[in-house]
Amino acid sequence: MPKTIVNEVEKPNILIIHVDDLGYYDLSFTGSKIYQTPNIDRLASESIRFQNAYANYPRCVPSRYAMLTAGYPIKNGDVPDDGFEMNDVPDSKNYIKLIGEAGYNTAYFGKWHLGEDPKQFGFDYSLAAGKAGSPISYIYPFNRPKHKGVNKKDPIKDLDSIGKKGDYLTDVLTNQVIEYIQKRDSSKPFMSMLAFYAVHQPLEAKEEDEKRNQEEIDAFDYGNQPEYIQEGTGRTKMRQDNATYAAMVENMDMNVGKMIKMLSNEGLLENTIIIFSSDHGGLSNDGTNKRQLATSNYPLRAGKGWLYDGGIKVPLFVRWNNQFQPMEETQSIIMLMDVLPTISEIVTGNSLLTEGKSFLSILKNEEKWNDRTVFWHSSKARPVNTGDTKSSAIRKGDYKLINWYEEGRSELYNIVEDPSETKNLIMEMPDLAKVLLTELNNWKSNF
Repeated sequence: MPKTIVNEVEKPNILIIHVDDLGYYDLSFTGSKIYQTPNIDRLASESIRFQNAYANYPRCVPSRYAMLTAGYPIKNGDVPDDGFEMNDVPDSKNYIKLIGEAGYNTAYFGKWHLGEDPKQFGFDYSLAAGKAGSPISYIYPFNRPKHKGVNKKDPIKDLDSIGKKGDYLTDVLTNQVIEYIQKRDSSKPFMSMLAFYAVHQPLEAKEEDEKRNQEEIDAFDYGNQPEYIQEGTGRTKMRQDNATYAAMVENMDMNVGKMIKMLSNEGLLENTIIIFSSDHGGLSNDGTNKRQLATSNYPLRAGKGWLYDGGIKVPLFVRWNNQFQPMEETQSIIMLMDVLPTISEIVTGNSLLTEGKSFLSILKNEEKWNDRTVFWHSSKARPVNTGDTKSSAIRKGDYKLINWYEEGRSELYNIVEDPSETKNLIMEMPDLAKVLLTELNNWKSNF
């Protein structure tokens, strides 16, 4: 059994910030020229930043299931989807209970989308978490539609009782996390997860933030960059030019700054591990049903729903002052299913039998995972809404193969040399493609 790297007195607090639908290039430190995210940029500069971090699925429910259960999102041969209830995960795969048994107060705030309540999964406390995949409105009253017609979304419990006129949802959630930490039982360390509903649709922002961004977008020179290109059954958005979405990103950044300031004021910042991530790529694609698109993942290809990197590559960074040396980690292939095993090794020394694995050795700069093999299986395609069709994928070292198994075709890319996935190598490297497809199908046969 490996030893924890901290003793009982020094156990760090843990804050996980998980953003919904945030693309890899939706932050200014990763390259956005439109979205200004100074607080996240500053936090990232103090962290280990992973250039090859991936969601386990390009949609919300399976991605979150993978992250919370530390495994691939395939259950009984199928992929968890809307309406899934995560209430039967055995303790042998439940890191939340393991961390709680190590003396932590565990709390979950915001988007759950995996059933009724995170407390059923082992969290001690939860707020504004339930079945809802997105809010009815970001503007109070949050559970009342601001348009005509019948609303079909699940309401978000707790919210209307703690909000008031003029409130914005992202602000309210952040304030609740801050209040929880300030009033916590300080005899125990905490692990809190804030899963923003932002920046998922509906696209709603504060009027002043939207106006400022519209002025900046109007003044920006996009050159010859087209607004859309055709992809799959619909379009891919090629410009970050949605002022409402920009305002939502920047409000989320402001709230991250509020949490960091609170941790500093409370004397908690230096011994709090902060993990920032997104559940998959940004909403940049539509299908046969044309819709308002939020962002562009360019120069990555496609977005939410797709197994091109635009749909699965995510920002991920980890900060722990005086323990992890800030750096840009450019080689190791990391998955969201690895996050909880890593936390567990740090605070308990224990590892459960899961497909996710601790990347503590990478955080300590002791090894690299540049030859890792990872898989995806996307069986819940949405050609109407996001333009994708059913596919599976494997990345092995530098190479990634995507197989549209119902269509009988594959594409092969060198992700290191061609991160935009524009040069299909399937005809040039047929032997490698055959080997990767065989390995992918063998993996799928286990489920």
